[in-house]
This record gives sequence, C-alpha cells and structure tokens, in this order.
Amino acid sequence: MSITPSPRIGIIVVAGGSGTRLGAGTPKAFVGIDGHSMLRHALRGVLAAGPAQVVIVAPAGREGDALTEALAASEEAPALESGRRRDLISVVTGGETRQRSVAAGLAALWADVEVVLVHDAARALTPPAVFERVVEAVDRTGSGIVPTLPVIDTIKRVGGEVVLEAVDRADLAAAQTPQGFPRGILVASYASAEQDYTDDTALVAAAGHPIVTVPGDALSFKITTPADMDRARGLIVPLAPAHARFETGGRGPRVGVGTDVHAFAGVDGAGEPAAELWLAGLHWPGEPGLAGHSDGDAVAHAIVDALLSAAGLGDIGTHFGVDRPEFAGAHAGAFLTRTRELLGNAGWAVGNVSVQFQANRPRFSARRAEAEAVLSEALGAPVSIAATTTDGLGFTGRGEGVAAFAVALVVPA
Repeated sequence: MSITPSPRIGIIVVAGGSGTRLGAGTPKAFVGIDGHSMLRHALRGVLAAGPAQVVIVAPAGREGDALTEALAASEEAPALESGRRRDLISVVTGGETRQRSVAAGLAALWADVEVVLVHDAARALTPPAVFERVVEAVDRTGSGIVPTLPVIDTIKRVGGEVVLEAVDRADLAAAQTPQGFPRGILVASYASAEQDYTDDTALVAAAGHPIVTVPGDALSFKITTPADMDRARGLIVPLAPAHARFETGGRGPRVGVGTDVHAFAGVDGAGEPAAELWLAGLHWPGEPGLAGHSDGDAVAHAIVDALLSAAGLGDIGTHFGVDRPEFAGAHAGAFLTRTRELLGNAGWAVGNVSVQFQANRPRFSARRAEAEAVLSEALGAPVSIAATTTDGLGFTGRGEGVAAFAVALVVPA
C-alpha cells in the first residue's frame, strides 16, 4: 500500500523534546545521531512513506534549524512525485506542552487534509512501512490508530523498593508513533480535552472514540537516554553520499585557510553574561559568551571558511550570512554538517583540519580532546586544535574577544 499522491494526508512531526535525559544540552530533535540530526533522520521515514503535507513543530527559537533540516531531507527524498516538493513542508512553533504543540500543528494543516498522523521526532528510525500501515488502517476503520509492540519483559507493580505483584503482560502493548486519525475526530477531541494526556490516542479515547492497533516496528523505539542514542547509532543506515556536480578527475588535494574573531558579548543589566559561551562545538557553562549572528563559535567558523576556501566555494558569509535566519543562534554541528554537504555536492571530501585558538579564556587544554572529537564527528574527518595566549598583546590579550585560525585539506571525493 502507498499513500495516494493528493495532499489528503497530513503528518505532524513533534520536535520539541528538551533532551534533558539525553544530557545533550540542546533540544533532543537537533542532537546528531551520526553526521545528521535526529529530526533529519525522522524526516527520512516521513518523506519516504509517500506524498503528504508535513508540519514540523519546533521549540521556540529553533524554527530556522528545523526548516534547514527539513529542506535538506526533502532534497534527499526520491523526487518521484510532486507531493515531495519542498513546499509541502512547513515549520510552526510549539507550545509549553506536547498537547499544545500538536494543537499548533493541527492549526497549520491545509483544509483538504483528511487523515492526520502525529509522529515523535525522537522515534527517528521509524520505517516508512509503519506510516503506510497506519494510514491504511485509518481509511479502513475510521478509528484512531496506534502502532504497538507486545511487551516482552516481565512486569511488576512496585511500591517504593518492594514488589507488590506481577502484572499479566498478555493484555499489555507498548505504544509507538505515528498515531493516525480521521481529521475530524482528532480536531474535535482536542477541542474538548480538559487535561493533558500522554499521547494522542489517550486523548481521543478519552473523548469516547475507539482506538485500533496495527503492528509497530522494533526500529521505532524512542530515543530518550544516552543508551538509546548508542543503539540508534549502531542501527543507523548511512545517508546517501552527496553527488558531485562535476567530475573531479585530474584534480589533486587543495588547502584552504580560514580565520574568525568574535568579541565577548559582555553582561546584562543584572551583571550576568549576556550570552552563553559555545566554542569548538562545546558549551562552556559559567564562561562569558561571544557576540555574533549565530553562537559566535570562532573555532567552528574558521573551519568553515578554511574548507570553503580550499574547495573554491566562497566563504562563510556566502552560505551562512545574516540573510540566512535559519542559522541565527545555530551551533557548530549545523555549520559543519552543511559545509560538508556543500563540499560533497562539489565533488570534495574533507581530508583533515588544524586549528589554532587564541584567547586568555576559556582554559582550553582540559577540553581539547572533547572538542576535537565533537568537531571530527561532525566533519567525518580529523580535526586537531592548538590553543595559546598572546602574552597580553592585542584584543585577545586584553580579554576583549577570541580568534581562531584554521588550515584545511580537501581531496577529490
């Protein structure tokens, strides 16, 4: 079964999880599984399922990041039907709760959408077949649909540390997403809801509507903890490599140089740092932040300039300038992943990058290995960093800002 080409299907992708239990320090949907974010991978399954209107519900301030990921995912999807055009994808801002976020997505659906699927971006590896099963079951039954898996663990009811009784698992099932509904039922159920529910089928069932199950998939597990992330990384199917726009025969390695400087952002009216410090792809709690259109990460920005220069693709302002609101506040991962794609499209691969960082603070040596690992993972190539001060000379010596200088090697892909 495949979803019909008309835009009668709407898929709401909820991407607002905080990522607290993942320990990522950023909204969960934007954490990288490999070289790409959880949201990017989730959208692969969504777009491969067939033509549909796709509404991504993003946290406030991350709408631009979500749109960037969505457009990149749409370019990777097989362009066989007109329904996979980029104009079928939109981003809205989520609410304080998951329920309010889904309501925001519902409000953005087109009038001719008849079947609505609600999917969690944290279930990033959900296969397209699950989406297709859910749509088929909604059309066949006219009911709310939830994909499930049987519970295989022995379940105990406990009180504190004491086991009270065993629970018969024969009647239990683990619920997954996407969950699907006739639009009218879902909209009416949301309009009448008087409390928050853990998922959409619970809300619809509370409004008096039947819920029917279809088989889920083991790959549709929810990524919540670092162990879940490790599992996902072990299962991930690599994204198709970017294709060169022209032949690379006869070209040898090339070297590029990049530099970036940023001033410290200062303090606010309460005497607190006006911005958080993000540097070399890492968050530095308690350190004064840097001013800039994005996060001011001079190390990452110097790497971008060096790579683009080596490949003859312009500079950071060409691709990530202030006229690109989707990169406002973006961190190193977004810049480096996109730069890697630009190079791949032009027939280049990253060889290695070396960076020198100059500033009085933060003290870099304690986190050098961590920073090199994060940046190397984002680029898929080795990144080494050296840090130094300038003995009190210049703006870095006076503690006014930081500077970074990068040398990059690119080779024909």
